[in-house]
Amino acid sequence: MDKNILKTVIADNQLEVPKYKVISRDFTFEEFGNYVFVGIRRAGKSYLLYQRMQQLLAQGVQWDEMLYINFEDERLTGMKAEVLNLLLEVHLEMYGKRPILFLDEVQNVPGWEKFARRMADTRHRVYITGSNAKMLSQDIQTTLGGRYIPIDVYPYSFKEFLTANNVPATTKHLLSTEGKAEILRKFNDYFYFGGFPEGAEFATKRDYLTSVYQKIYLGDIAARHTVDNTFALRIMFKKLAESVKQPLSFTRIANIVSSTGAKVGTQTVINYMEYAKDAWLINPVQNIAGKLVDKETSPKYYFTDNGILNLFLLDGNTSLLENMVAVNLLRKYGRNDAVYFYNQSIEVDFYIPDDYTAIQVCYNLDNNDGTFDREVKALLKITEVLECKKLLIITRDTERVLEINGKTIEVIPVWKWLLC
Repeated sequence: MDKNILKTVIADNQLEVPKYKVISRDFTFEEFGNYVFVGIRRAGKSYLLYQRMQQLLAQGVQWDEMLYINFEDERLTGMKAEVLNLLLEVHLEMYGKRPILFLDEVQNVPGWEKFARRMADTRHRVYITGSNAKMLSQDIQTTLGGRYIPIDVYPYSFKEFLTANNVPATTKHLLSTEGKAEILRKFNDYFYFGGFPEGAEFATKRDYLTSVYQKIYLGDIAARHTVDNTFALRIMFKKLAESVKQPLSFTRIANIVSSTGAKVGTQTVINYMEYAKDAWLINPVQNIAGKLVDKETSPKYYFTDNGILNLFLLDGNTSLLENMVAVNLLRKYGRNDAVYFYNQSIEVDFYIPDDYTAIQVCYNLDNNDGTFDREVKALLKITEVLECKKLLIITRDTERVLEINGKTIEVIPVWKWLLC
C-alpha cells in the first residue's frame, strides 16, 4: 500500500467529515471507552462516528489527534490486516502525534480484530463500525477480550425520526391539535418507509429502499458468501416477508423455495439464513415455551426496518405493525435471548423476561370478528404459566385500559408506545 495514497485518503476525510449534517442520536459516549458499532447497512453507524468526531472538534481536539478511515473507499480495496499499522506510521509522519482511531466498515479487512486488540492493549482510543454481525461472534469477542463495548445500531427510532424531520415530540406538541396531527403524519411515513437516516431526506423513498435492499441482498449476502442461486435467495426473502408473523422451520422454507423450481436443501437454507442474520437483514425471535430444537429451528423472523419489509408486501399493515413492535423491542432489550414469543396451546406475540411483560399486537381491536376476545384471553392465560407484571395490547390507533379478572391490560397505539 502506497503511503502517499494513505496520506491523500486521510487528508480528504479531514475535509469531508465536518461537512456532514449530523442528527445527534440518543447515545452518550464514555470518554475513555472503545466501541464496536454493528448493524444493518445504512443504519447510521458512520454518522455515529461523525457525531463523535464533530463533538471532539467542538471540544478543541484537532485532526492531528484523530485518524478516520472508511474501508469501503475504493482506494483501499484489497487492504490486508498487516498493512493497518501503516496507517499509524503515516499519521505519525504527518503530525507526530498519537491519534484516536475511527475505523469505518473495518470488516472489509480480514484479520482486523487482532489489530484492534493491539490498539486497545496499547491504550489507543478506538471507534469501529461494521455491517457484519460476525464481527461480534464468540471467536472475535474472545480475541477482543472485553476491551471494546459492543453497540447495536438500528435505523432511527420514531423519536429520532421526528427529530430528523424537525418535529418536536414534546408533551405540549402532542396536546395541540396541529402538533398531534403532524406527529401522526410523520408516523405514517415511518410506518411504511422505515427509519433509515438517509431515507428520511428522500422524496422517492421506495427507490432509495430498493437500492439499499439490493446492496444488502446482492452485496453483503450473495457476493460476500459466493451464493450462485440468487433466485432461490430472493424467493426465500419474499417468503420470510409474507410470513413475518408466523414461525417458520428451515425445512418448510426449503420446501417452499424448491416448489418454485429453485431447488435448495435444508442445509442451504440454514446457510442463507445465517448470511441474512449476519447482514442484519433479519432477526429471529424464539418461542420461550419451545424445546431447544424447536427454538433453534422454528423461530419467527422480523426485518430490521419496516421500509425494506414493505417492499415485499401488498396490504401488509398487520405484518408491518408486528414487525415495528419487534424491532423496537430488539433495539431496547438486545438481539440475543431477550425477546421471545409464546406458543403452547395459546399464542402471545411477545414476552420480555427482563420486565415480565407480555404483549399482543393487533391492528384493529374493534373488529367484530372475535379479535378482542382472542387477544385478551391469550394475555390472561399466559399469566397462569409465566410471571407477568405488565400486559399490553399494541394497536394502530385504539387506546384504553381494561380491568378483567383482577388483571390490568393497557391498550396503546403504536405511535404513542414508541414515544414512551
